[in-house]
Amino acid sequence: MRPPATLQIIFLLCMSLLAIPLSAQTSKLAQVKVTGSVKFPEAQIAAASGLIVGEAVSKDDIQAAANRLADLGPFANVRYRFTSTADTVSVEFTLADAPTVPVLFDNFTLFSDEELTQALKDAVVLFDGTAPEQGSILDSMTDALQQLLATRGIKAAVERTYLAGPGESGMMQRFEIKGVAGLRVTAVQYGDALATESRKLAEPARDLIGKPFSRFAVGVFAGEHVRPLYLARGNLRVKFGTPEARFTGNPNQPLPDNVTVFLPITPGPIYRWGGVTWSGNSVFIPQALVDFLGFAPGEVADGLKVEAGWERVRNEYGKHGYLDAAIAAEPVLDDSAARVLYRARITEGVQYRMGQLVITGLSLTAERLLIAAWRIPAGEVFDKSYFEDFLANQVKNKKLFGEHIVHFQRVGDLLQTIPQKKSVDVLLDFH
Repeated sequence: MRPPATLQIIFLLCMSLLAIPLSAQTSKLAQVKVTGSVKFPEAQIAAASGLIVGEAVSKDDIQAAANRLADLGPFANVRYRFTSTADTVSVEFTLADAPTVPVLFDNFTLFSDEELTQALKDAVVLFDGTAPEQGSILDSMTDALQQLLATRGIKAAVERTYLAGPGESGMMQRFEIKGVAGLRVTAVQYGDALATESRKLAEPARDLIGKPFSRFAVGVFAGEHVRPLYLARGNLRVKFGTPEARFTGNPNQPLPDNVTVFLPITPGPIYRWGGVTWSGNSVFIPQALVDFLGFAPGEVADGLKVEAGWERVRNEYGKHGYLDAAIAAEPVLDDSAARVLYRARITEGVQYRMGQLVITGLSLTAERLLIAAWRIPAGEVFDKSYFEDFLANQVKNKKLFGEHIVHFQRVGDLLQTIPQKKSVDVLLDFH
């Protein structure tokens, strides 16, 4: 099928622009135009390309500039085109911003965040406080931090790691100093009374004491131990600031090797239960789902109880054979009323029935005893809660075997679902 005449003209016009050759040697660069980026100014991107208006360039120079932008990391889908006259050439780059993540300066205790950020801005073109997953800009950032250490006479290496941040912070680029003794943590302090007065934090905080200061380690501690205190109280929007290393001792003569960790905390409002709106459910009516959650209107929205409630809903589906049931719950926070309403979307999936019970690693007698004790016949709706109870209270404690001696240390278990047949096989492997 031939394209419409108008499209043919546009296509040929574009091709003719791209086909105009530069001179056999070089041409003077008249203009560098950049489109597509939202995060960075056109002038900064043009500078990062390495092309300089007024200088002579060849087609290879333009291709190299495009490659340079693509290799940096902050951009995706870098394309270019150029137009030329007898002795000048104009270049246009079209690109899109690539996703970036936060930067964590993990253990740079002798530098403020402002110093670190400014050093990167001064040395690295297009550094905006975040970093891409990969790209040559990361090497430039690492080198800049390495040079900053040298200004203080610190002989150590700077390493970076792309990893999942602690808690709910998502992915991040962590920069840390390696090869030098870090400042040791002597105490942990909190920026809110609830954490300060809690005895529950005393024992887990000991995992930080005596070890080198690490913001990442403090973040893990905050997510696993401090956050639950606030969620249980209904502080669903609790925020943790960047952990600080504060020197101990006399302010005029601080101890050179010891620091106190300070964790800033902004608790936010205490929210109360405002209910749930359900969608996607057909197995249970909304009131039954509400009953599974166990909240009364106006009750403090204990975040830990909320999570346990969603798990109870999943368990109830599991009792009825819906092993793939999933819940996507979105909190809608009303700060003026200090209430939270959840929008819960349920994907129920397939209802599974019992398939085969496959046992390996047992003697024939022990296998017969296990099969005789199993209470879900083939073809019946599978009950996941029965399976979990059977495994914990009959199999692993060897209760069902009675006086028959069995020799196993571990039991491997797997529910092998077959969606096409709507069946699930139970696999038990004894070691």
